[in-house]
Amino acid sequence: MLTAKGLATRDRIVAAAALEIRERGISTVTLDDIGQRSGTGKSQLFHYFPDGKEQLLLAVAEREAERVIEDQEPQLGRLTSWDAWQDWRDVLVARYRRQGVHCPLGVLITEIGRHTPAAQAVTGKLLEQWQHRLQAGIEEMQAAGEIRADVDATRAAGALMAAIQGGVTILMSSGSAQHLEYALDLCLDYLRVKTS
Repeated sequence: MLTAKGLATRDRIVAAAALEIRERGISTVTLDDIGQRSGTGKSQLFHYFPDGKEQLLLAVAEREAERVIEDQEPQLGRLTSWDAWQDWRDVLVARYRRQGVHCPLGVLITEIGRHTPAAQAVTGKLLEQWQHRLQAGIEEMQAAGEIRADVDATRAAGALMAAIQGGVTILMSSGSAQHLEYALDLCLDYLRVKTS
């Protein structure tokens, strides 16, 4: 169990590693670079990450996954009106436009090994949290009579997640956020449809 000081040091190392990777890419970053940026020596790095670079990369991937959600707040947690949904959509598109063709989380997960249990756990937890918040927003709008009661909130949130991920994948290969916007707009238009 880490002390408060130990947790702060570990967090500083993870933050430094995340910045190094964002600025320079994963292939050129060394433990020495991370130690220099975080103000820690190699012995401290191995104290907090005894399995070495892969364990540190996993911690950075977990931090990057948290950032995906944080970057959508407070909008993602306030999906209680159509204006709020539009604000969330705009924040999400802006986030991915800023990111462009580089996805730190995707690179990290690939480096750890996309099919390893650890990488799958990070990705799975992110997608579950994200989908849960979208589902909560849909259910709130249903309770307010803004979305039809016959819409399956779980499936609709899952479809939104698929639309986002597909749009982001195209953005990463083409540099254009247009497909992400189209997919989000179609999903939101579907949710807005009222029965006569």
